[in-house]
Amino acid sequence: MIMKDLAEKYESYIIEKRRYFHRHPELSYKEEKTTAYIVEELKAIGMDEVITFPDYYGCIGVLRGPVDGPTVMLRADMDALEVTEATDLEFKSEVDGVMHACGHDCHMAMLLGAAKILVEIKDQLKGTVKFLFQSAEEACHGADYYAYNGYVDGVDALCGMHIWNSVESPKINFQEGKRMASCATFKVTIHGVSAHGTAPQAGKDAIVAAASMIMNMQTYASRINDPRNPLVVTFGTINGGEKFNIIANKVVLEGTTRTYSKQTTDELPKVMEKIIMGTVETLGCTAEFEYNKYCNAIINEYPDLVRIAHDGVIKNYGEDSTAEM
Repeated sequence: MIMKDLAEKYESYIIEKRRYFHRHPELSYKEEKTTAYIVEELKAIGMDEVITFPDYYGCIGVLRGPVDGPTVMLRADMDALEVTEATDLEFKSEVDGVMHACGHDCHMAMLLGAAKILVEIKDQLKGTVKFLFQSAEEACHGADYYAYNGYVDGVDALCGMHIWNSVESPKINFQEGKRMASCATFKVTIHGVSAHGTAPQAGKDAIVAAASMIMNMQTYASRINDPRNPLVVTFGTINGGEKFNIIANKVVLEGTTRTYSKQTTDELPKVMEKIIMGTVETLGCTAEFEYNKYCNAIINEYPDLVRIAHDGVIKNYGEDSTAEM
């Protein structure tokens, strides 16, 4: 039986599980019931071992073939978002203010489906397959626990998949190259000196300093950064001032940066701090700068693994089954 036939055999199972997870979402670091459900499901499927953690959510199913070989890990994320679902679906979220709006319900169901398929052909496996159900992907550091505590040691290849609404169903995409940019957040607090709006020379205008700083950062992104290196610096919030006729003595700005370049990811905090401090100092203000890195860029940089997956899709579903992205 080929993979396509097995996938179709378990289609209703996968849909059923997806809808269960959609009805019962849990936020990052709080996936207690989801973890317990998946643990029981993996045991029922026939895993050789199910690994849980005393101080963390998520789990790992382990399936060992009869012949020694490499270890492959397949991974799905588990957490939902603080989003209120506005649908009338029969399987809509049953938790107020929380829903699976990013597809993690699908990912968990897909991975359970893969587990059922591989258990059925276990006698053909040459090596070990591990199924990681990961906590707190939306928090950007949810995978750290498994890596830092040795749970991915000895894994020869690790694959995660994501549903994507810009890829036409039922197409599948496996390609080398950039997929998702790095993510960081920042906060800038600018301090000025208040004065009456009719006498701006008596104060130091934090709003003008903020406006100048924003323009200088965008100029860096468009004129100093190499245009062949995608870089986004977004100021998402700006709050400051006390009254329409008072020179503002404080402005707080928050934003995010995105890039595919590891070098830019590492260098950007220092570059931004230099621009921010230089700009506000020129205008007689001071500033505080906070920068928090979350996750590095996701780049498919292992051509052999991409080709194996791509060829598997073609073998099962034909030349028209893949999509460019």
